[in-house]
Amino acid sequence: MEFGVHLPLIDFGEGTPSLSKLRDYTRAASDLGYSHLCANDHLLFGRPWLDGPAALASVIDASREMTLATTVALPVVRHPVALAKSLGAIDLLSGGRLVAGLGPGSSARDYQAVGLDFGERWKRLDEAVRALRALWRADGEPFVGRYYSTEGVTLEPRPATPGGPPIWLGSWGSAVGLRRVAGLADGWLASGYNTVPEQFGANREALAGHLRAAGRDASAFPNGIATMWTYVSDDAAEAERLLTEVLAPALGRDPDVLREQLPVGTPEACAERLVRYVAAGAQRIFLWPLAAPRAQIERFRERVVPLVQQAETGATGG
Repeated sequence: MEFGVHLPLIDFGEGTPSLSKLRDYTRAASDLGYSHLCANDHLLFGRPWLDGPAALASVIDASREMTLATTVALPVVRHPVALAKSLGAIDLLSGGRLVAGLGPGSSARDYQAVGLDFGERWKRLDEAVRALRALWRADGEPFVGRYYSTEGVTLEPRPATPGGPPIWLGSWGSAVGLRRVAGLADGWLASGYNTVPEQFGANREALAGHLRAAGRDASAFPNGIATMWTYVSDDAAEAERLLTEVLAPALGRDPDVLREQLPVGTPEACAERLVRYVAAGAQRIFLWPLAAPRAQIERFRERVVPLVQQAETGATGG
């Protein structure tokens, strides 16, 4: 199991993060051994939200050898040409360390803000993925679709990764979504606050079937669970307050449901939840602290990771 962290882009009452705080957080994550540094993407949200791709670019140097990931970026809202340009630059400047996690986005407000029909998001996403690949390829073969065309468009300089960074698609687990992942993507991103371990495991098995049907090697196909909101505290009441009074209203979700999905609580409770995800086949989990982000990624590494590793060792008989 690998653990990555999200950049703390949302102001949950502690103020918009400064560049110095983002860099300090990123260096700490690198020192603590986290594998990935992730940035999410919204134009509009119930709380102030720092631009994801811009924030990720600002900490390339501080991230050292960490894999950088968008989890997810919105090619339909931002337009595939514009997003291909910015993500290609991040991949180039990082020396090829980017994973381009993509999705349509779940907010109708984002679509209204840019004058697009929210109901067309999936059809547009299918084309946008193909358009990004065409823009990153060196062969010059354009993509021409109903919504997007790359004909006559050449983006330079090119990404460091030949053919562009790997594209992982976000899916909450619908049959159509998992077939899309199998047909278009290089990896699957699940959502921590839209699944539970048992559901994730069932979705992973379904995805494996779609991959095999497409002639692909399911055993080599990577997955990760993003937006895994977390808060670790010996004071369970403190963690519960953050979940019910901060996170649930921001997401518009039932706190009783979130409580079953997320590692929020004591170290032991958090580890127990994550061990179930490991057993369900999760390969990577990307954590998003609800408060005190630097202190939380330190506490998680010191108090939760050893418990998860002990459980993994016991399960394998090591």
